[in-house]
Amino acid sequence: MWSFQKLLFNLCSALNCVSSVAGLIRVFEYEGRDGKISCSYPHGYEDYEKYLCRNDCDYSDILITTSQMNKTRHFIYDDKSTRIFTTTISNFLSTDAGNYWCGVSRNGKDIYTEVKLEIRQDMCCNTVNNIQGHEDGSVSIKCPYDSESVNNLKYICRGNRPSTCLQQAVITSDTKQNGRLSFKSDTNSRIFKVTISKLTLNDSGLYLCGVQKITQVDVFSAVELEVKEWCCLKSHQIRGNVGRSVTLQCPYPPQHRNNRKFVCKGSQRSSCSDMMIGQSRFSLHNVSFESFSVTITQLEEGDAGTYWCRSDPEWTVGNYTQFHLSVEKEQNAGTEKELEELPAHRTTAVYQHQSSTVKTVHAPTPPGSKELTEGLPDAVSYSLFVGLPVLLLLMLTIILVKVYRNKRHKEKETKVIADRNKLDFTEQQDVWGGEDVYQNHDAVVMRSQQSVSKQQNASYYVDDVNGDEADYENFTAAENIYCNEDLPKNLKR
Repeated sequence: MWSFQKLLFNLCSALNCVSSVAGLIRVFEYEGRDGKISCSYPHGYEDYEKYLCRNDCDYSDILITTSQMNKTRHFIYDDKSTRIFTTTISNFLSTDAGNYWCGVSRNGKDIYTEVKLEIRQDMCCNTVNNIQGHEDGSVSIKCPYDSESVNNLKYICRGNRPSTCLQQAVITSDTKQNGRLSFKSDTNSRIFKVTISKLTLNDSGLYLCGVQKITQVDVFSAVELEVKEWCCLKSHQIRGNVGRSVTLQCPYPPQHRNNRKFVCKGSQRSSCSDMMIGQSRFSLHNVSFESFSVTITQLEEGDAGTYWCRSDPEWTVGNYTQFHLSVEKEQNAGTEKELEELPAHRTTAVYQHQSSTVKTVHAPTPPGSKELTEGLPDAVSYSLFVGLPVLLLLMLTIILVKVYRNKRHKEKETKVIADRNKLDFTEQQDVWGGEDVYQNHDAVVMRSQQSVSKQQNASYYVDDVNGDEADYENFTAAENIYCNEDLPKNLKR
């Protein structure tokens, strides 16, 4: 039957007797993708068999019929409400390109619609434009289009797959704005521009500019974006004191010799603020062929932060210098302020070591210490405030020890003298008790010698007690007797 139908088809084709409900249908698809071929048919043929064939529509050329519904690479669906049947072909191959026929079986001659299928490689393009950007900067991708596409949909996507570009578009002419991306079209120059801000290294890669076509495949152009990382960033730590000045030394590349030089402040390069505008405390000087200097006067605590040397209004890849400025309070100024706030009868010594502050509060200031410490450095004043009371206490202790030792010495001396006088008095009583002093002279002399021996022993005792103290004068009983030898004579009279 199909042989007869093929013969009839060829004969009718030669005689132009093939009935068609539409003109030539053109279909554009990409290799490796799935595609559809849709054909309409007249009213009254809803229940007739439909099929898709290619070339001469021989039996082997029949790809699928509505009675088969589904085959390996083909699927057919008849929508009777719209009178359109659609054949889906999966995984297009380059060999699938060619002529096809949508057929409706009926008695006599079938109804045919011619289809022209074009298969293109799913990649673009022969020419690729290159653009460059840098981290934290921005870049614009410019895409041309023809005069017939002024009102057509335009879009841009990443990658090199035209078949999926529209579905994966990062921005279109309908959206205008999408995060870091913005869309703008110039109808006079017939160029649409997509701007990407705050670039990252991940933004590098191939981009496709697409212009939608109604009766043919979309038109694409390719752009390669290269985002470069910052090179050779030098970071420095500097310190300054409140009220003082600090200078930033900034090198710059030779190509920026005629550019404006300035510094900006901020943690991020892309968002730092120009400090040379409206800031009288920031001054530019010492501009040479390789570097320039910026001095910040009358430093404030709010000046602390991150600074960038700039010699180009647009951040471009090159060598850049970064400064991390810390601002500290003046050491002496802080000490004087704290001393002024303390009561008059107390003294506060404040000294700093690195980033820590130690405060020491002492006892009442000794009289006259203020005059002694005027004009002296803080360290010397501190030593006097601490050492003077200790020195006075040490001197007082020494004086008390000497007084105590002198007192003990006097007490021991008095006791020795008292013992000696008592011994002398006893011996005198013994002498005065005789009737004749001269008759008893030998006895007195003997007693005197005994007394001397006792007195010497007493003297030795005192020496042992007092150690190396002063020696005491020793008197013997005999000497006292001879000194008073006239007394008994007077008494005899």
